[in-house]
Parts: sequence; structure tokens; C-alpha cells
Amino acid sequence: MLRYRAFRAITALMLREMSTRYGRSPGGYIWAVLDPLGTILLLSLAMSFLVTIPPLGVSFVLFKATGMMPFGMYGSLSGAASSAISFSRPLLRYPGVTWIDALLARVVMNFLTTLLVAVLIFGGILLWSDTRTLLDLPKIFLAITLAALFGTGIGVCNIFFFMRFPAWEHTWAILNRPMLLASGVLFLYETMPRMVQEVLWYNPLVHIISLMREGFYPMYHADWVSVPFVLISALVPLAAGLLLVRHHHVDLLNL
Repeated sequence: MLRYRAFRAITALMLREMSTRYGRSPGGYIWAVLDPLGTILLLSLAMSFLVTIPPLGVSFVLFKATGMMPFGMYGSLSGAASSAISFSRPLLRYPGVTWIDALLARVVMNFLTTLLVAVLIFGGILLWSDTRTLLDLPKIFLAITLAALFGTGIGVCNIFFFMRFPAWEHTWAILNRPMLLASGVLFLYETMPRMVQEVLWYNPLVHIISLMREGFYPMYHADWVSVPFVLISALVPLAAGLLLVRHHHVDLLNL
């Protein structure tokens, strides 16, 4: 009975998310595809003016997509999780809706949406471009899963800090802006100077994006990628965030 009630609450919250985020704008879900696709195309066009061939393969668009999609998964899940309680604050006054329902609804909804967008974009690129690539699906799925897990972990940890310390939300936004450049979306980790590599190695997104590119480029082998490091980087903030929210969610709702 409790599981059924939780399922109904999560489903209702997901439908509310869909209606609120996409149902009120012209085009709805189309913008979920056009937004990352436009970014990928603009970055690819800009890079084509700087270099004659992409760092991997023959397609600038595919190279940028293999960086942008896992980065987008991280950003989407991080943002969705961090605002889960504040987004559903009015509904959490009802006894049938819990904070974990609100969190799961936002995470699942945004994961499925971003995954669908990734499938459509990669499918379109592979269908309409001569990319000359062979897919390693296990590595691709692993990279997507790690990106989602890392984004969720960071987002859940930020729930408490965003609501308790509002200034941290603005600080985090500033700190997160260089992540597009520092995560290997626009370049290969191996092309960076040794000193830069030693710093970037501690960015889990660099590992995730390189793993994603291994799944699309058979000739690319990032032997330095550490899946255990990414898992630790995701699970530690996730566990810490869940504990903080569990013990303080009532106080957070009353802020």
C-alpha cells in the first residue's frame, strides 16, 4: 500500500514537472532537443574555423556531442535534484507526499528527458553524417549512468546548502561556469600540458566524457579513466546530502 501510494505521488509529481516545464511554452518538448543541438552546432562551427579536423574522427558535430551530452546529463540532474524540495514545497505540506517523492520525481523525469534527447541527437548525427564510427554500447551506457549519478549526487548535496544558505546557490553558479572548459567538452585530456592534466584528473566529468568518447571512437583509449574515482565522487555527496535532507527537511520547508 505504501509503495503504491509513493508510486502515485511520484507519477503525479512527474506529470506536474512535464506540464510546468514544457507544457506552458510553444513547442514544448521540442526545445529540450533544440537547446543542446543548437549549442553543439554552434561549438562545432566555431571549432571548424580554428582547426581543419576534429581531435577525434572526422565529424566536429559528433565530437562535440560526445562531450556535451554527458555534460548536459550532469547539469540537468544536478539542477533538478538541487531544487527538488523548493520546486515542490507547496505539495510537501500534504501528508501523502514526501521529500523523497519530490526528489525521485524530478530526478527520474529529467533523466528520461535528457536520455531521450541524447538518443535523438546521436541517432540523427549517425544517420545523416558519415562519422565512420563503431559504437561500444556498454561504455556509452556506463558514461551516461555515471554522469546521471554524479549530477544527482552533487544536486542532492546542494539541496541543504541552497535552502539553508541562499548565497551558496549564486556562488555555486559562478564556480560551475568554467566546468564546460574544465571538463574536456571542447578538447581531449591528452592534448593538455602535463601540469594541467594533473589538475583536471580530479574532475570526475573529465573521466565521464572520455569514457563516452571511448564508446564512439574505437581508436581512442583513455587508460587513465577511473570509474571507482567517479563512483566515490558521486556516492559520497549523495549519501551526505540524503542524510542532511532527511534530518533537516522539516526545517528547510519552514525557511
